[in-house]
Amino acid sequence: MWAATVNKLGLIAGNGVFPIEVATAARRRGCAVVAVAHRGETDERLSALCDQITWIRVGELQTLIDALKRAGVTQAAMAGGIARARLGESFAPDARAIAMLARVGRFSDDALLRAVAAEVESDGIAMIDPVPLLEDALAARGRMAGPQPTAAQLADLRLAMGVMRALGRFDVGQAAAVRDGMVGAIEAIEGTDAALRRAAALCGRGLVVAKIAKPGQDLRFDRPAIGPATIDLLEEIGAAMIGVAAGQALILERARTLAAADAAGLIVWGEDAAADAEPGTPG
Repeated sequence: MWAATVNKLGLIAGNGVFPIEVATAARRRGCAVVAVAHRGETDERLSALCDQITWIRVGELQTLIDALKRAGVTQAAMAGGIARARLGESFAPDARAIAMLARVGRFSDDALLRAVAAEVESDGIAMIDPVPLLEDALAARGRMAGPQPTAAQLADLRLAMGVMRALGRFDVGQAAAVRDGMVGAIEAIEGTDAALRRAAALCGRGLVVAKIAKPGQDLRFDRPAIGPATIDLLEEIGAAMIGVAAGQALILERARTLAAADAAGLIVWGEDAAADAEPGTPG
């Protein structure tokens, strides 16, 4: 939880726009930002928003912790991901990271993020959820953009979300694409974009996409998110709808994202996060 009395935020930054949004929100609240960013992953524009920034390679865990401690950080947040597909080129674990990996013994995203957080917290730095810093960041329930979905599209969304809930414990990703009751693709190590392009190649236009958290996923570190780049991709492949968990998924650059979806005629839908929920009514 974000404490209003905190005047310095440690930001462990991955890829995407989320680190930039978190840093911007923190500065808006008068909070200094001390970032540790990852080479080849983090957007270089983040530097302009930080009071201090340290660039590391993925896996330099001791350097990450030392940078936060030197700056006097007592609370830190993770924002943005690390692309699994690029780890072969960028992964450079130090001795502390190697020892951590040996203890974890499992390389799922959630297990690794929890382990990194535990290492940071063992040095006296509390790991917090950055979302409370942001305003109106989470998905609402029902239709947020685009036309009203059909009953068939809602049924496809129900199927896609059900598939991801069932497979979530195997850590195969956060996204699935369905068309007319047929599962076109499930995200794996290739990442969301490649999985959805594959689904479009197999199923054609009109895909319904679901992006949800895995069961038990620690949302402090890894929330499903969509943003302008998501809409661009879905428009490119001719998708009809994307559904995310209401109150759980992030809508990055919200106004821009939803305006782009409206312009593309793409449905953006917020669904109840509960596993047994039925698709809701328009919001």
